Amino acid sequence: MEQEQNQTGRPLALITGASSGLGAVFARRLAREGYDLVLVARRKERLESLAGELRQSTGIFVETLPADLSQDDALRLVEERIAGAPNFEFLVNNAGFGTMSLFPKADVASQDAMHRLHVLATMRLTHAALPGMLARNKGYIVNVSSVASFLQGPGNVNYCSTKAWMNSFTEGIYVELQYMRSDVRVQALCPGFTITEFHHAMGIDRSFVSRSWWMPAEKVVDDSLAGLKRGKLFVIPGLRYKLIVLVLKFLPGFLLHIVAKRGPANRREQATHPKRET
Repeated sequence: MEQEQNQTGRPLALITGASSGLGAVFARRLAREGYDLVLVARRKERLESLAGELRQSTGIFVETLPADLSQDDALRLVEERIAGAPNFEFLVNNAGFGTMSLFPKADVASQDAMHRLHVLATMRLTHAALPGMLARNKGYIVNVSSVASFLQGPGNVNYCSTKAWMNSFTEGIYVELQYMRSDVRVQALCPGFTITEFHHAMGIDRSFVSRSWWMPAEKVVDDSLAGLKRGKLFVIPGLRYKLIVLVLKFLPGFLLHIVAKRGPANRREQATHPKRET
């Protein structure tokens, strides 16, 4: 860990899963907006490379915090870093991974880790961030969910389930903040197919769906930040995905199940390839 006291006077943001994909794009965007950063991920070398790039291009303070958030000791360390920062203003719970395996055949350790990362880490880091944000009446929390949270499909049972929990949790926090009349803002970001390392690391070639379905990570992050400014709870980037989610809300259960069984996961060899975007 590279840690030093941040005394720049700028607000501080912490991003999990910052070594690649959406996490790295969030880091670049927030650095340009004047945030100092704490970057959290498992891959130390990737973190340090990104930190060096951002220091050179923006002059901001960047701390790297290598941590596997599915492990209690590492998660506790990040909680303490958030709770101890008087200028903490922005949390992005982005760390996550997917697998491609029918649940009875899946490695149970990977499924356990998925729940720890998507559910427990999101809950505990949000809990660590909120007291200071509420005291200052300012702050932003983005929980990176997925369009998959609105559906189920063979080979993705726990991924869809944990992302659905993330939506419900974020909405619950949103309601509580309204009840407390707080200006702190929370968001569930629900992208569809996004050009990152996520699918590649699962052993899935992007050609399994048309190129037109894939969105740049920069587009997803831009929509997220624009939605935060408007106080929008659920952000679903891309008109196509907005329409899909709208239709899914009105489909009866039996039709949802037909759609799920004919989805991409059911057309592929069911082999588990965990991907940890941390």
